[in-house]
Amino acid sequence: MRVLVISDIHANLTALEAVLADAGTVDATWCLGDVVGYGPDPNEVVERIRQIPNLTCLLGNHDVAVLGQMDYAVFNTEARRSLMWQKKALSPENAAFLESLPQETQVRENVSLAHGSPRDPVWEYILNTLVARLNFEAFQTPYCFVGHSHIQCMFRLDVERDRVSLDILRPNEIYPLQPRAILNPGSVGQPRDRDPRASYAIFDTETESWEPRRVAYDIESVQKRIRAAALPEKHAMRLSEGW
Repeated sequence: MRVLVISDIHANLTALEAVLADAGTVDATWCLGDVVGYGPDPNEVVERIRQIPNLTCLLGNHDVAVLGQMDYAVFNTEARRSLMWQKKALSPENAAFLESLPQETQVRENVSLAHGSPRDPVWEYILNTLVARLNFEAFQTPYCFVGHSHIQCMFRLDVERDRVSLDILRPNEIYPLQPRAILNPGSVGQPRDRDPRASYAIFDTETESWEPRRVAYDIESVQKRIRAAALPEKHAMRLSEGW
């Protein structure tokens, strides 16, 4: 089965459409959360996600917040502004769709799926080998896919040597996987690894391989919509350089 793995779309419809077109035909789509937040297209992105067949979609911290289930005080000033705007803009139907999604870690095939981490599915970032090591104890499947950090990477646990390593992956290369690994497809709508192209991955369940991918999209059009909505300028500027 060929699975599209996406995360952190952040209300960026242009990036999402570019990823869906670039990915081509897939058998299933696993979305690791943060459908909304930051960007100018919350309704359009939710509606597009709702159309995807064979979809598994989780809630991320921005999704939880826009539903009023998390204190905005935990977000920085710019993120709060965007969340408040998006909460007002989101239609009742699209809010209801988000409310139907799980926050907890889900299992598909031989993979655990979480937005942040298996220890804390909504909020914890896996950014280093220490946090990754702690999280290897929190799931039993061979692999775990997470988002949240907006960085396309893989943590591997060498059981025999008891060592955790971090790999920054090269786009468009196919990586055969070996248990156990934590993988992040990066962010569709707001990459933060100095590559502004939309980030995602293809997982092949039969060969157990992972293909990280990047695709260019019309960033300027998204920046114009951010500015037209009077959203924070920071959220427009960072798209150009991927930070």
